[in-house]
Parts: sequence; structure tokens; C-alpha cells
Amino acid sequence: MGLSFVSETVSVSTPATSANLGPGFDSLGLALTLHDDLTARVTDSGFTVEISGQGAGELPVDESHLVVRSMLATFDELGERPPGLAVSCVNRIPQARGLGSSSAAIVGGVQLARGLVKGGLELLDDADALRIAARIEGHPDNVAPCLLGGFTVAWTEGVAGARAVSLTPAASVRPTVFIPDERGYTATARAALPAEVPHADGAFNAGRAALLTHALTSDPSLLFPATEDRLHQGYRGPGMPGSASLVAALRSIGVAAVISGAGPTVLALTEVPADFHPGSHWRGEVLGVDDAGARVKGGMVEHAERGPVAAGRTS
Repeated sequence: MGLSFVSETVSVSTPATSANLGPGFDSLGLALTLHDDLTARVTDSGFTVEISGQGAGELPVDESHLVVRSMLATFDELGERPPGLAVSCVNRIPQARGLGSSSAAIVGGVQLARGLVKGGLELLDDADALRIAARIEGHPDNVAPCLLGGFTVAWTEGVAGARAVSLTPAASVRPTVFIPDERGYTATARAALPAEVPHADGAFNAGRAALLTHALTSDPSLLFPATEDRLHQGYRGPGMPGSASLVAALRSIGVAAVISGAGPTVLALTEVPADFHPGSHWRGEVLGVDDAGARVKGGMVEHAERGPVAAGRTS
């Protein structure tokens, strides 16, 4: 017996994310209160995409669009594709800036597909959704907070694939992002990393990543030392000198600043002095932490329930 698709429009709000957070390379991430809003409905044939905001006029508007590709991958997991799809994207997350725009599209596509199938949230739980999204993205550090919200620790477990836990950050954590005019690309940033690092640097980052989990959830006064890193930011700095300089300037006045994801956006996890001016090429914005993750409305659901297999949520 085939799947049953809903006739109503389904919508999902997907948060921006910041990965790594300094020492937590490819494992730690934070969901932010900046969202893309996506809608989709099943049609009789074909695939169409309407885009407004970030990426309008640049991104594809057919089945090669990342949201549609992620939807189709999810439908394939469920065992059947609909005859057609009409998708609309209102994009607010800047593209190629280290704020998880691709993860927002991927998670949005997975969630839309789940919502368009009657019983889709039971047929594919959050563990499955995370696994599918991480497989498409290639790593789980951004898709985990986008799907689950909050502060996440993600890892890959053999044939089981990506897994994650979501933790609640301390109420006083108010991230500030500094978004530059220019774009950066994950592949370029990864190419700057060496194949091997000194054992001492690995041990240093292990300690700082453990401390960061405590600092973000229980004692933000420790965020400055907790965000020190020796694994990736120093190697990537020459490729994004403006970002490296801004991180150094913020840290010189005691602000816990890091490169957001692969950059070039800079993330500050402690308060930035009101008289600090990053320069005309940077747009600063104070955000909150999104504690809910990708929300689904319409169809057969009003909100994607958090499954206990993909992630446990703790305070």
C-alpha cells in the first residue's frame, strides 16, 4: 500500500545555526533566532520553486534546488515520491556566510516531506530525519541544531549515522553575529586544514570543548577561555583575514568571539561593548538562541514532536 499525501500546504521555519563555536570542530552547534520560512504542497506534476529574499535570482527554481532535493531524498526513504511539488522559500539567512543556510534548506526539505505524508512523523522519527539531513550535508554539526534547536553536540556512530543531543543554553547567552559583505565557502575553508595536527593541540581542544559545554549551559563567565581553539581557526585565518582580525579585536577586549562555522561571519557569545565598531563592511546583529528547532505547521501536524532516539533534551 502506497503513501498517502496531504492536500494542504505545509510550512516549516528553519533557524540559522553557528557550528564549531571555537573548539567544537564538526561537533558543536547553536541554533539562532534568524529563520527561513518554507512552504510546500503536493501538485499533479512537476517541481516549481519560488524564492524571495536571500538567494533570489541566484538559486535554481526546479528540482535541483536543495530544498526539493532534500524532500525527494526523504520521500525516497519513505518509499514513494509525490507526482509534483510547489515550494516557496522566504530566505533570511545569508548565503555562504557560515550561518548554516544550506543546513536550513536541507532540514527544511526533510521536515516538509515528513509533514506532507500522513503519519510521516511516525514513519520517520527525528533520528531518521537527522540521519538523512546529515547524509545530504556531509556532517551533522549544523543540521543538528537546525533540526533540534538549542545547543547541540553531534557525532557519527558507524552504520547508525549521525546522532545528537540538544542542551539548553544559559538564559544570559545572547549571541551577536557580525556578517560581512563577502561570502565564504566551506570547501575552501576545509581545504586550508592540515591532514594532521599536533597531539597537544588535540588535547587542548578536547579540554576546551568539554569546558564550553559547561560554560554555555551553566557558567557563561567561562565562555572566554572555553572558546579558545587550536584545530581550525588559525589555519583558516589567512583565507579570511578580515574575520581573523575581527575575532582578534573582540578577544583583545575580553569578548568570547569565534569564527561562525566555516566563516566568514564572526560570532560573539558574550556581550559586545556598545562603543565597539567592527567597520563599515560588517553588519552586527544581536540574536537569541532558538530552542525549538525546525517547526512544522499544516498538513497533519502543528509541530514536529521531538523524538527520544535522535536527541535527548536536557537542561
